[in-house]
Amino acid sequence: MRRSLIVTVAATVTMVLLAMLIPMAVLVQSYALEDRLSRAALEVQATETVVSGQDKGAVSVYVDRVNRASASTVTTVLYPDGTGIGPNPGEDARVREARRTGQARVDDTDSGAQILVPVSLGGSSTLPSLTPVVRVDVLKPGLGSGVFRAWVILALLGAALLAGSLVLADRLGRSFVQPILALAADAQRLGDRTRSAGVTVSGPAEVKELGVALNRLVGRIEVLLEREREGVANLSHRLRTPVTALRLRIDGLDDAADRERISADLDELEGMVDHLVREARRSEREGLVADSDAAAVLSERARFWAPLAEDQGRPFELDLQVPAGQRVPVQASEPDLVAVLDVLLDNVFSYTDEGVPVAVTLIAGQDAGLTLIVDDGGPGYPDGLDVTLRGISGAGSTGLGMSIVDKTATESGGRLVLGRSPLGGARATVVLGPPA
Repeated sequence: MRRSLIVTVAATVTMVLLAMLIPMAVLVQSYALEDRLSRAALEVQATETVVSGQDKGAVSVYVDRVNRASASTVTTVLYPDGTGIGPNPGEDARVREARRTGQARVDDTDSGAQILVPVSLGGSSTLPSLTPVVRVDVLKPGLGSGVFRAWVILALLGAALLAGSLVLADRLGRSFVQPILALAADAQRLGDRTRSAGVTVSGPAEVKELGVALNRLVGRIEVLLEREREGVANLSHRLRTPVTALRLRIDGLDDAADRERISADLDELEGMVDHLVREARRSEREGLVADSDAAAVLSERARFWAPLAEDQGRPFELDLQVPAGQRVPVQASEPDLVAVLDVLLDNVFSYTDEGVPVAVTLIAGQDAGLTLIVDDGGPGYPDGLDVTLRGISGAGSTGLGMSIVDKTATESGGRLVLGRSPLGGARATVVLGPPA
């Protein structure tokens, strides 16, 4: 829009300037030629006086002096005997016509104009055959004259007007476009969950109306999300009460196998309920900026697991490939980062034998972001099983943990990659993207 406005103004102003400046340039040249003709007429009168009262020698001296003094005119005196005094002594039909009629004339020529004045030597009875003719060739103003300077001034004036109009068009276009760009940026930040308030309402009335409508939409969405979170929280509370009652009744069962089986089912149900509560409280859209120092959070959480690894006789390695003191921001909250590492390490500790080694590697990205790698020396992930899908697990769990890891990585702009570890077991690579 801004570029189109500038191009339109440039084209319009250019056409207007050409329509004005070209006639003005021609008019300036015409005025300059008229001025030269006026001065040439004075020279003709003076030359006519000299020719009528002096001999050829005196006329030659005078004509030579006049031609040296003026660069815009060329004066020549043509006598009827075929001789001439001046740079161009030759006659043509116009000279002969002026001598015959005895009348002065002004003719346009390719080089400018030509003034022809017959000189009467003895009054009106002078025969045409005895009449000399004064010819003055007036040259058009060239590049070395004041006309060129006037043209340059006109061109500079036109360029200044064009530049001023472009600057004005740019400012005008900026006043139109900036509120729209700001509105789009606010909407983008709302979509990326990096802005908690609504969009800024500014600019023309139409843009303000759009901003107000968008803020109403944002407010409505926030109300619906809040109701959803409250509904899930109420549902989890209502589910926990009967689950607790069932767990108390299980203790009264006589069959140990039934108690163990039902307890496992209740554990799975409680895990699903906990997952629903966590998802309802995640800062996905509430406007909270998901920006945390992944290196600090994950390294601290990894050290939290180190004592348990020591108790189980597991070799535990923490490899920090992060410059000392450097903050590594990612688009994920601290609770989400803690949950990611807890899920990965809990899988290792829960589904591998004691003494199996585990390694945690943190690699800072070249530009931003961070890569988390968890390796173990266990049996690895089951072949052909996508453990990132909800409800799918290779070891009888709820299968919700890896889906949380995958979701956190994806929402940060990264990804989760599962593969084979150099330690012989499973490798989970979590790429976390930088804040938007």
